[in-house]
Amino acid sequence: MNILGIESSCDETAAAVVSAQRGASPRLISSAVSSQVAVHRPYGGIVPELASRSHIRFITDVIDKALHDAKLSPAQVDAVGATAGPGLPGSLLVGLTAGKAFAWMMNKPFVAVNHTEAHICASFLADPTLRPPLLALVASGGHTELILMKKHGSFEILGRTRDDAAGEAYDKVARLLKIPYPGGPGVEKMAGKSKTTFRLPIARMKNGSLDFSFSGLKTAVANALPKTADRGAIASGFQHAVIGALIMQTTEAIRSTKAKKLVLAGGVAANSALRAAFTQLASSEKIRLVIPMMNLCTDNAAMIACAAWFRLARGHRTPLSASSDPSWTAGTVLTGDMA
Repeated sequence: MNILGIESSCDETAAAVVSAQRGASPRLISSAVSSQVAVHRPYGGIVPELASRSHIRFITDVIDKALHDAKLSPAQVDAVGATAGPGLPGSLLVGLTAGKAFAWMMNKPFVAVNHTEAHICASFLADPTLRPPLLALVASGGHTELILMKKHGSFEILGRTRDDAAGEAYDKVARLLKIPYPGGPGVEKMAGKSKTTFRLPIARMKNGSLDFSFSGLKTAVANALPKTADRGAIASGFQHAVIGALIMQTTEAIRSTKAKKLVLAGGVAANSALRAAFTQLASSEKIRLVIPMMNLCTDNAAMIACAAWFRLARGHRTPLSASSDPSWTAGTVLTGDMA
């Protein structure tokens, strides 16, 4: 079965094809991504209206490229999956409408996909031998969540950010440090070059909560800037604090759930310092760790197609009348969808 995946939840227009047989893990056949970095850089962050316009402009091109690279005609696609949430309302609408139109035109099954769940599913493309149950940390520009995946289709959120997501905090601190958009890679690069680290606080939750908080850290960076001209030291301190918080809460989740497998997913998982810290954590806790390849951490359609495959394997189909949900929570049913 060949599954076409479409992703447009934020600022990446993407399409991909995965192929799989029942009982086997999906294989990535092709992946096409149109980046909007140049569009948003002058504004120092994502402008929703510009993002949706760019999706409209390039959605057909990335679908054509994904099919061309997979050496498939539209008729050879067996099903279509598209992101229905969470994400920016206008952006979601473009990809979801394109996916529905393709499915309707070719008379193929359609599946709405949760973006957060799909980030976890990227790990099954990275390691075909991986099976749930597993613990996952999804850290990106819009999400920071600890999720227990009991089985395919069953997700329990153990902890989430109470304010800024980790990736969002990176972008906001980058603007304070006058680092061009996208801020995450720039902060990581600046931190890696610094020989000193400015000590910054790590938010600790009360009553055993596995939630996160990064807004106070952003404020701490703003307060630190007048005290030192060494922006590299502040970048290093900020990154140390973010990784410290992620490691601290994930460690607690491992021990409380007695998980044997750990997945690190989402755009922030492309950060080399975080990957190294989680590798060390997995070693110390004697837990199996899976981190998707860099191109499967940032927003992509391969993870969407993979998630769609697992939903199809459970007999799931989404009616074309179903709408997007910008706040769709992992593990819950999309309004208008058939679980």
